[in-house]
Amino acid sequence: MNSIQHIIIDDTLNKVSSPAFSNYLCHAYCHSGFCILQRNGKTFRFGQGCCMIIARRGDLVKIVETSMDFSVDVIYVTQEFIELSTPQSNYGMRGQFALFNNPVIPLTPQQQEVCKLNFEAVKRRLSQMSHLFRHEALINAVQCMIIDFFDFHAQLYGTDKISSQSRELMEQFIDMLERGNFRRNRTIGYYASSLCVTPKYLSEVSKKISGMPAAFWITRYTALDISRLLRDRSLSFTAISDMFGFSSLSHFSRYVQTNLGVKPSDFRE
Repeated sequence: MNSIQHIIIDDTLNKVSSPAFSNYLCHAYCHSGFCILQRNGKTFRFGQGCCMIIARRGDLVKIVETSMDFSVDVIYVTQEFIELSTPQSNYGMRGQFALFNNPVIPLTPQQQEVCKLNFEAVKRRLSQMSHLFRHEALINAVQCMIIDFFDFHAQLYGTDKISSQSRELMEQFIDMLERGNFRRNRTIGYYASSLCVTPKYLSEVSKKISGMPAAFWITRYTALDISRLLRDRSLSFTAISDMFGFSSLSHFSRYVQTNLGVKPSDFRE
């Protein structure tokens, strides 16, 4: 496996859920066979001719099954390098929300060739250790890959325009959730106040960009984090309940059953 500080090349998905890779975005292309994975409480089939982008919460990914002939190319890129390489386009914000719900993108034969060429370009630039402008060349190669991923995704879902103001607001909102603020604050009012907007406006922007209101994302992040912690048998239900500031264990149990559809104990059976 070749690596530099910000880019890692691999030929398996074994590291996608590793805590050590929590700051990396996973970009994968399937050459043959298939892989069944679970993410965000959903099951996906990642098969031949598809690309996959896992942009957030790789720790929530679970590989369920892989076929004997499964062959994949994987490029892990740190969030910092992605931000450095991402073109000046607001489409990335809309795309990442769609990918949160479905990280797999089926590609046409022509798109498959483009994707493979992009992966090879990143690998080639990564191996050119004596290139005097290797860092700049890598940025260019990753940016080309990102632009083509934008195109693959937009061909499926359209290209609705997003204002810079709305994108910035949504980024700040999601950043608060990524930092775990939902563990103690699960009301829209808290986030809206922190961002100096009204709850109605925050929900409207969220719905326009992601297709879902702000409350959905607060609940989604909370439920996914709780489900991850419930699978850790070293943590008691009371300890998890306390982490999220629930007033009682019964209140915590009702929340889990309402939002995850099962009792807390069901995660450990």
